Amino acid sequence: MARSLNSVQIIGNLTRDPELRYTPSGTAVATIGVATNRSWTTDTGEKKEETEFHRVVVWNKLAELCAQLLSKGAKVYFHGRLATRSWTGQDGAQKSTTEIVADDMIVLSSKRATTIEPESEMQESVKPEESKPAKSSGEKEEVEVKTSPKQGGKVEEKSIVEEGDVSPDDIPF
Repeated sequence: MARSLNSVQIIGNLTRDPELRYTPSGTAVATIGVATNRSWTTDTGEKKEETEFHRVVVWNKLAELCAQLLSKGAKVYFHGRLATRSWTGQDGAQKSTTEIVADDMIVLSSKRATTIEPESEMQESVKPEESKPAKSSGEKEEVEVKTSPKQGGKVEEKSIVEEGDVSPDDIPF
């Protein structure tokens, strides 16, 4: 028996946001439009470009992840297989389509990564327990440091730190 292979890899941009639906049994399925471009130069030196549009279908947890992570315009890599489906349309005509059933996806660009600044991420992730008034120069602040018993057996240690005592070189990160 001869071997066969049905494998597709594409890198392209989403033409629209993913459409996430659920089957009656509760299985997630997402349909995604992807455009791929090809450019070449003819024998006469003319530059040409061609765009292909692909329908990508993703199932289960990957479908839910695609719906969360992807949006129109995002560059993405899909790996999967070609599948052809046939059905009877509302007009009674027999129709068919070939689509990519993806089993792997890698986001190559992210709208979120380009719009959020590192400072704003830091401020959102660190939530102070209570706001304290700013310390004036030379004022002392009590700092509580907890260490594990493996680090010399100390469980808690309190120290007094005076503003200006810590230099950037003393910070371990």
